[in-house]
Amino acid sequence: MSHPTAPTDLSITALIARLTSAAVEAGEVILLEFGGDIDCDFKADESPVTRADRAAEVVIAKHLRSAYPGIPIVAEEEIAEGHVPPDLGMRFFLVDPLDGTKEFIAGLPDFTVNIALVEDGRPIAGVVFAPAYGELYTGGPDGAFKSRRLRDGSYTPVQRIEARLRPSRPLALASRSHRTLETNLYLEKLPLEAVVPVGSSLKFCRIAEGAADLYPCFGRTMEWDTAAGQAVLEGAGGNVIRIEGGDLGYGKRGRAEEADFANPHFLATGRISLPEL
Repeated sequence: MSHPTAPTDLSITALIARLTSAAVEAGEVILLEFGGDIDCDFKADESPVTRADRAAEVVIAKHLRSAYPGIPIVAEEEIAEGHVPPDLGMRFFLVDPLDGTKEFIAGLPDFTVNIALVEDGRPIAGVVFAPAYGELYTGGPDGAFKSRRLRDGSYTPVQRIEARLRPSRPLALASRSHRTLETNLYLEKLPLEAVVPVGSSLKFCRIAEGAADLYPCFGRTMEWDTAAGQAVLEGAGGNVIRIEGGDLGYGKRGRAEEADFANPHFLATGRISLPEL
């Protein structure tokens, strides 16, 4: 399966550095609210949103609009409020300022900041930051990398991560808050070592670093939920495909049967041979 290549007119190294700064700053804002009295209300689709979601998105948008003013931003909370870029063009950012809001509200650490650059319908670079764990993942054409926050607030040097070859009894991950009957039925058919519940885009990252092998998603996700994690996983040698085959595709709009930017069901996996796909 082909993975995306670097754009010719952007420095991916500089881009990922900027996305990293934005994600870490947003994560610090989120942590100010974590574990306290969460200010929460609900959007039109009945999903929860908090003051931390909105504040983190403001931080990220400020970074992106300052550094890349010509690239449109598709950000979860702006979209929920009706602020949709009129023309995405070939390249745009996808932002989920706080993925795993339900976990965040419940005081669980499985939440992330997701920022990705999409080009020609594929996420070519992305950053996933898990503030409560102090884990930072990046992915792009040069591979996938991880860094950890130390007690003094500094970060370890980045280390390359790689998805592992799928063993005969793979370890599967399932959504902690959005697991569906279809997902359970799919998993029941497989000879698995175990099924571990994990929230947010951390599922992609756990597979990317070789800690798990499989994440089937038969529930509702949006493009901002998956783009950054997909960039990390593909940078690590893994794959994300539609359940029926083919790429997810990004920038999906104007479909009569589905909401803008909604994903089909998909499978995220570590290294496997193409015939298995």
